[in-house]
Amino acid sequence: MKAIHPMALFRYSVLGPLVSRAELQRGELKATLQELATRHYDIPGSRNSRISEKTIEAWYYAWRRGDIEALTPKPRSDRGQSKIAPEVQAAILAAKRENPRRSVRVIRRLLEHRGTVAKGELSRSAIHRLLQAHGLSRPSGSASEPEEHRAYETEYAGDIWYGDVMHGPRVPIGGRMRKAYLVSLMDDASRLITHSAFCPGETALDIEAVLKQAVLKRGLPVKLVLDNGPAYRAKTLQGICARLGIHLVYCRPYAPEGKGKLERWHRTFRNQFLSELDTSRLRDLGDLNARLWAWLEAVYHQTPHGGLENEHTPLQRYQRDLPRMRTLGTLAARIDELFHHRVTRSVRQDGTVSYHGNRFEVPYELSGKQVLLVVDPHTQQVLGVEDDDGQSLGAATPLDAVANVQRKRRKPQPSEAPSASGSGDDNALELAYRQYHGQDEEGS
Repeated sequence: MKAIHPMALFRYSVLGPLVSRAELQRGELKATLQELATRHYDIPGSRNSRISEKTIEAWYYAWRRGDIEALTPKPRSDRGQSKIAPEVQAAILAAKRENPRRSVRVIRRLLEHRGTVAKGELSRSAIHRLLQAHGLSRPSGSASEPEEHRAYETEYAGDIWYGDVMHGPRVPIGGRMRKAYLVSLMDDASRLITHSAFCPGETALDIEAVLKQAVLKRGLPVKLVLDNGPAYRAKTLQGICARLGIHLVYCRPYAPEGKGKLERWHRTFRNQFLSELDTSRLRDLGDLNARLWAWLEAVYHQTPHGGLENEHTPLQRYQRDLPRMRTLGTLAARIDELFHHRVTRSVRQDGTVSYHGNRFEVPYELSGKQVLLVVDPHTQQVLGVEDDDGQSLGAATPLDAVANVQRKRRKPQPSEAPSASGSGDDNALELAYRQYHGQDEEGS
């Protein structure tokens, strides 16, 4: 028995509510086609999940003409042939073989940049068919291209930023090869990367550094949505967001909001940046970041985005909402101060506090009290002390125990000497003495 083509079986299953009926009432065909077109399907060999009403109708009439055999897809008459010029075909195949991770979109842009073809001359489907004919196309539905589902997007740029971390390449850091981590903040409405940087780690401090540059360049978001990991829940990061008036939101475990957009960004980044990166040219982390920032501003932000209305570029979409963006305003002059860490410390009786194994002198009248030590987290410099309301209580200076030997100390003022006249000023000892020796009477 001849095997039934898998696609014919799939199409037949879609037509189930129609082919199972011996007769359809007037208007029932149209209503059923409309209902079938609203469903989601697991379509073989495709990342789409919807089928148009017109397509289902064509399948239905094909089935009526020739049963399930008529649902078998017909091969293209020009299968195996390409209308692309031979020299352009060779350039496409060479680009793919040179770097198998290059996507169709990257290959098309590369050929346009080299002047091999005019801009817009090559269609993505033509390139894909050529690569597929030579066994060079990426398998559909592979793990490297996860299906993306967008639940929603905000109305205005600046309403929500998403943050995430991705593992990057190994580069020289501090004299040895270490893994770098890409920390990125993305605007939801525009897909613009408000700031991104390769960092030596994925700690709260790394995230704070990226956030600082993002608000300096792109203003203040209303909400910042982060994952639920311990680094994101650091009290220092929460305090910074509170001082900036940013509502910090954490995703539910195993169901992070906005993850699809960030995964799409990471996929684009791997395909277009990491796949083209020559790590042998990198001297250090700064060298890697210089290439990242050039690519972001010259390529990613300037490229039409398929997820945006009218395929605007991320920069165009972001700039559209600039008039309503929240700016730093007067906070800009205090930006360093706002990102300083506040660490709770108890002041010893000698007027000192400790931080990372070092001791610092603070105003002596704070002895025995609890204060907030203000620290620059990047330089580990202790700057001063504050109270719980953020009011300065004075400076904090490194303890110099040797210099304190010669330091003039403040001493309490002695009380006035007791008066010699009048027994009322005498203490218990003097009173006992006078009584014992008969001197308790006046004039004796």
